Amino acid sequence: MSHSTTSSITVHKIEPPKGSAIDFGAEIRGANLENITKADFEVIRRALYENSIILFKNQQSLTPHAQYELTRLFDPTANGYGHGKTLDVKRSVLHPDLKTIPHQPEVQVIGNGPVASFEGLENITLKHPHHNKFHKYPVSPDEDRDVTRFFRWHIDAALYDLEPPRVTSLMAVKVPKSEQQTLRYDDGTGDELQVPRGSTAFVSSYKMYDLLSPEDKEFARTTKVQYAPHPYIWMSPARSRSDGLGMESDGVELIYDDLPPIEEEKIKILPMCWKNPVTGKLALQIHPSAVQKLHLADGTVIDDLKEVREIVHRLQRPGIAPELVYPVDWEEGDMAVFNNHGVIHTVTGSFTPEEVRIFRQCNIAASKPPLGPLA
Repeated sequence: MSHSTTSSITVHKIEPPKGSAIDFGAEIRGANLENITKADFEVIRRALYENSIILFKNQQSLTPHAQYELTRLFDPTANGYGHGKTLDVKRSVLHPDLKTIPHQPEVQVIGNGPVASFEGLENITLKHPHHNKFHKYPVSPDEDRDVTRFFRWHIDAALYDLEPPRVTSLMAVKVPKSEQQTLRYDDGTGDELQVPRGSTAFVSSYKMYDLLSPEDKEFARTTKVQYAPHPYIWMSPARSRSDGLGMESDGVELIYDDLPPIEEEKIKILPMCWKNPVTGKLALQIHPSAVQKLHLADGTVIDDLKEVREIVHRLQRPGIAPELVYPVDWEEGDMAVFNNHGVIHTVTGSFTPEEVRIFRQCNIAASKPPLGPLA
């Protein structure tokens, strides 16, 4: 990274669409992502932490290495893909969704359809995550082309052994365009919204915290979340709520004896609130599908899984109201970087087997734990 003292980069807030109340997101213009100066990165970093998601347009020529280098700048001493080697385990719910670029293993390929050759990967078939493989009560097949769901609201994080990545970068290489879909919550509220097919949906965890009552804010600030060991294997027999915000409690999660070996010191117990390193704002930052226990300020541990999930869902659900969701309408060449410590996100949509869609994703396990509310 060169050391120019001035930057020509400009930051432009995303204009919320009609009916939307989103207060995050910005487009970055004038950046050369193959040659980021120190001054450029100072602008980019501040824009990211002030806006939670930043979007770079027309990045078709950006290499996987440059994508990795930009991602790494947010945590220069971090090293290694954010999920480590857990994707090698066939039982993980993440396993079908990603392919690793051989020459840049921190960058994954996601998408849909048959791909003859891409970045050293030959004759691969990508599979877009579909809620009918993950939700307990999916949309009926005859509605599937027109109606979709939030697949799984989440943080990009292994949540066992490795620290949650600070940022994720997501590059749209090939985007099939078609009609929009109606996204239904199907949770009894009647909530729904229109989304581009295959949109990645984001909500602000800072807004999620701000919506809490004073009592719930105190609870969130003083409570820690314990995540299940090997969570994406542990949850594999379970199925999601229809709003994608956590799992149904049917008692089918894998017992510890059926998981890979567990090292107690690698189990993650993280604050329920994570502090923004630039603004100081607090985010209600929880991966709802992977939660297992809650540690309260008085030393009490809530370990009834159904109760834990109900508490977390009650706290998070107001923050995914339709007017608070930012569904990205991807264009080829778009490169988004998002604050993985301040938003949660989910894929949406469905594609036919022959619709080819290619994205590159990069995140790196953080060098330090997230900042807690007292940091």
